[in-house]
Amino acid sequence: MPVVTVQQGPRSIELKRDLVQRITDAFVDAYRIPAEAVQVWIQETPAESWGQAGVLTADK
Repeated sequence: MPVVTVQQGPRSIELKRDLVQRITDAFVDAYRIPAEAVQVWIQETPAESWGQAGVLTADK
């Protein structure tokens, strides 16, 4: 059973629904497994809690 973890900044529920469906479909197509076997976990981090190149994302 594949478990996919996505780490990202906050997104709308509509975008997350679409992402989960697309990831699930990719595993179903690639591994020939039922959709019920695929788990997708989304971990969201607020913009003030991560950064890149020495700058908080919230400050960009």
